[in-house]
Amino acid sequence: MVIDGEHLRALVAIIRSGSFEKAAHILGITQSAVSQRIRQLEDRVGAVLIARGQPCRTTPAGERLFRHAEEVALLERQLQTDLGLEQDAGPTVVRLAVNADSLATWFLPAMASSDGLLFDIVLDDQDHSADWLRRGEVRAAVSGASDAVQGCDCRPLGALTYRATASPAFMARWFAKGVTQDALAVAPCLTFNAKDRLQSNWLLQAFGISMALPTHWLPSSHAFVDAAKLGLGWGMNPDCLVAPLLASGALVELVPGQVLRVPLYWHWSRSLAKPLQSLTQNVLAAAARGLS
Repeated sequence: MVIDGEHLRALVAIIRSGSFEKAAHILGITQSAVSQRIRQLEDRVGAVLIARGQPCRTTPAGERLFRHAEEVALLERQLQTDLGLEQDAGPTVVRLAVNADSLATWFLPAMASSDGLLFDIVLDDQDHSADWLRRGEVRAAVSGASDAVQGCDCRPLGALTYRATASPAFMARWFAKGVTQDALAVAPCLTFNAKDRLQSNWLLQAFGISMALPTHWLPSSHAFVDAAKLGLGWGMNPDCLVAPLLASGALVELVPGQVLRVPLYWHWSRSLAKPLQSLTQNVLAAAARGLS
């Protein structure tokens, strides 16, 4: 089955912009022309592709076709480069899965160095980000999984180092007699979301214990640091974010020197290895500077 490229571009424009009207503006055609292209595309594939609304969303079939269009755009961009042709379609969008702490620390410079790409970032825990790649919903991912996803290549990036930190006032209030199991059972900690296992992994490494912790749910890397500084709870914070606060005494470690290292890996679709080659090189370079 041959799918018209103009029809695919109409689908992408609607999903990226959220409406037929905005898609028409992006494509430089009328709204009725956009609607006609989508009707023809839906007739071609025999399925509804877009759920009309504010914003418009893809159906499962539309999502699969949308991701196909993303891959085609990357391959076309690479072909134009290989043939020495002028890039005529503007920046190409690439969707990636990245854990929040990487995005807050070392990953942004890799994005900034990758000209000609627009990024659609999916945030997920490093233990789950590779699942997006397995489902074909992203083209590459920063993950804690060392085994390559089927159909993908994988390179180690280094490790993100975490320290269990809290404010001096918090330590005096909750851990006056030391960081004991009884004290940990009542002292509030900070947890990013239900997938966040850093606090539990640190407890297991530092004390050999596994226990339920009273927690604040706080899905923000920088808010984690601020919350610890304000005495809201103790949390696992990336070393590079808290190093100045540890040096100034605004934060202290629960157990000095007891760090948790989380190895990270870069996974990318093998079929798109060449179009993603520059991005991969930038990711590896940024990781070499920002990870241990």
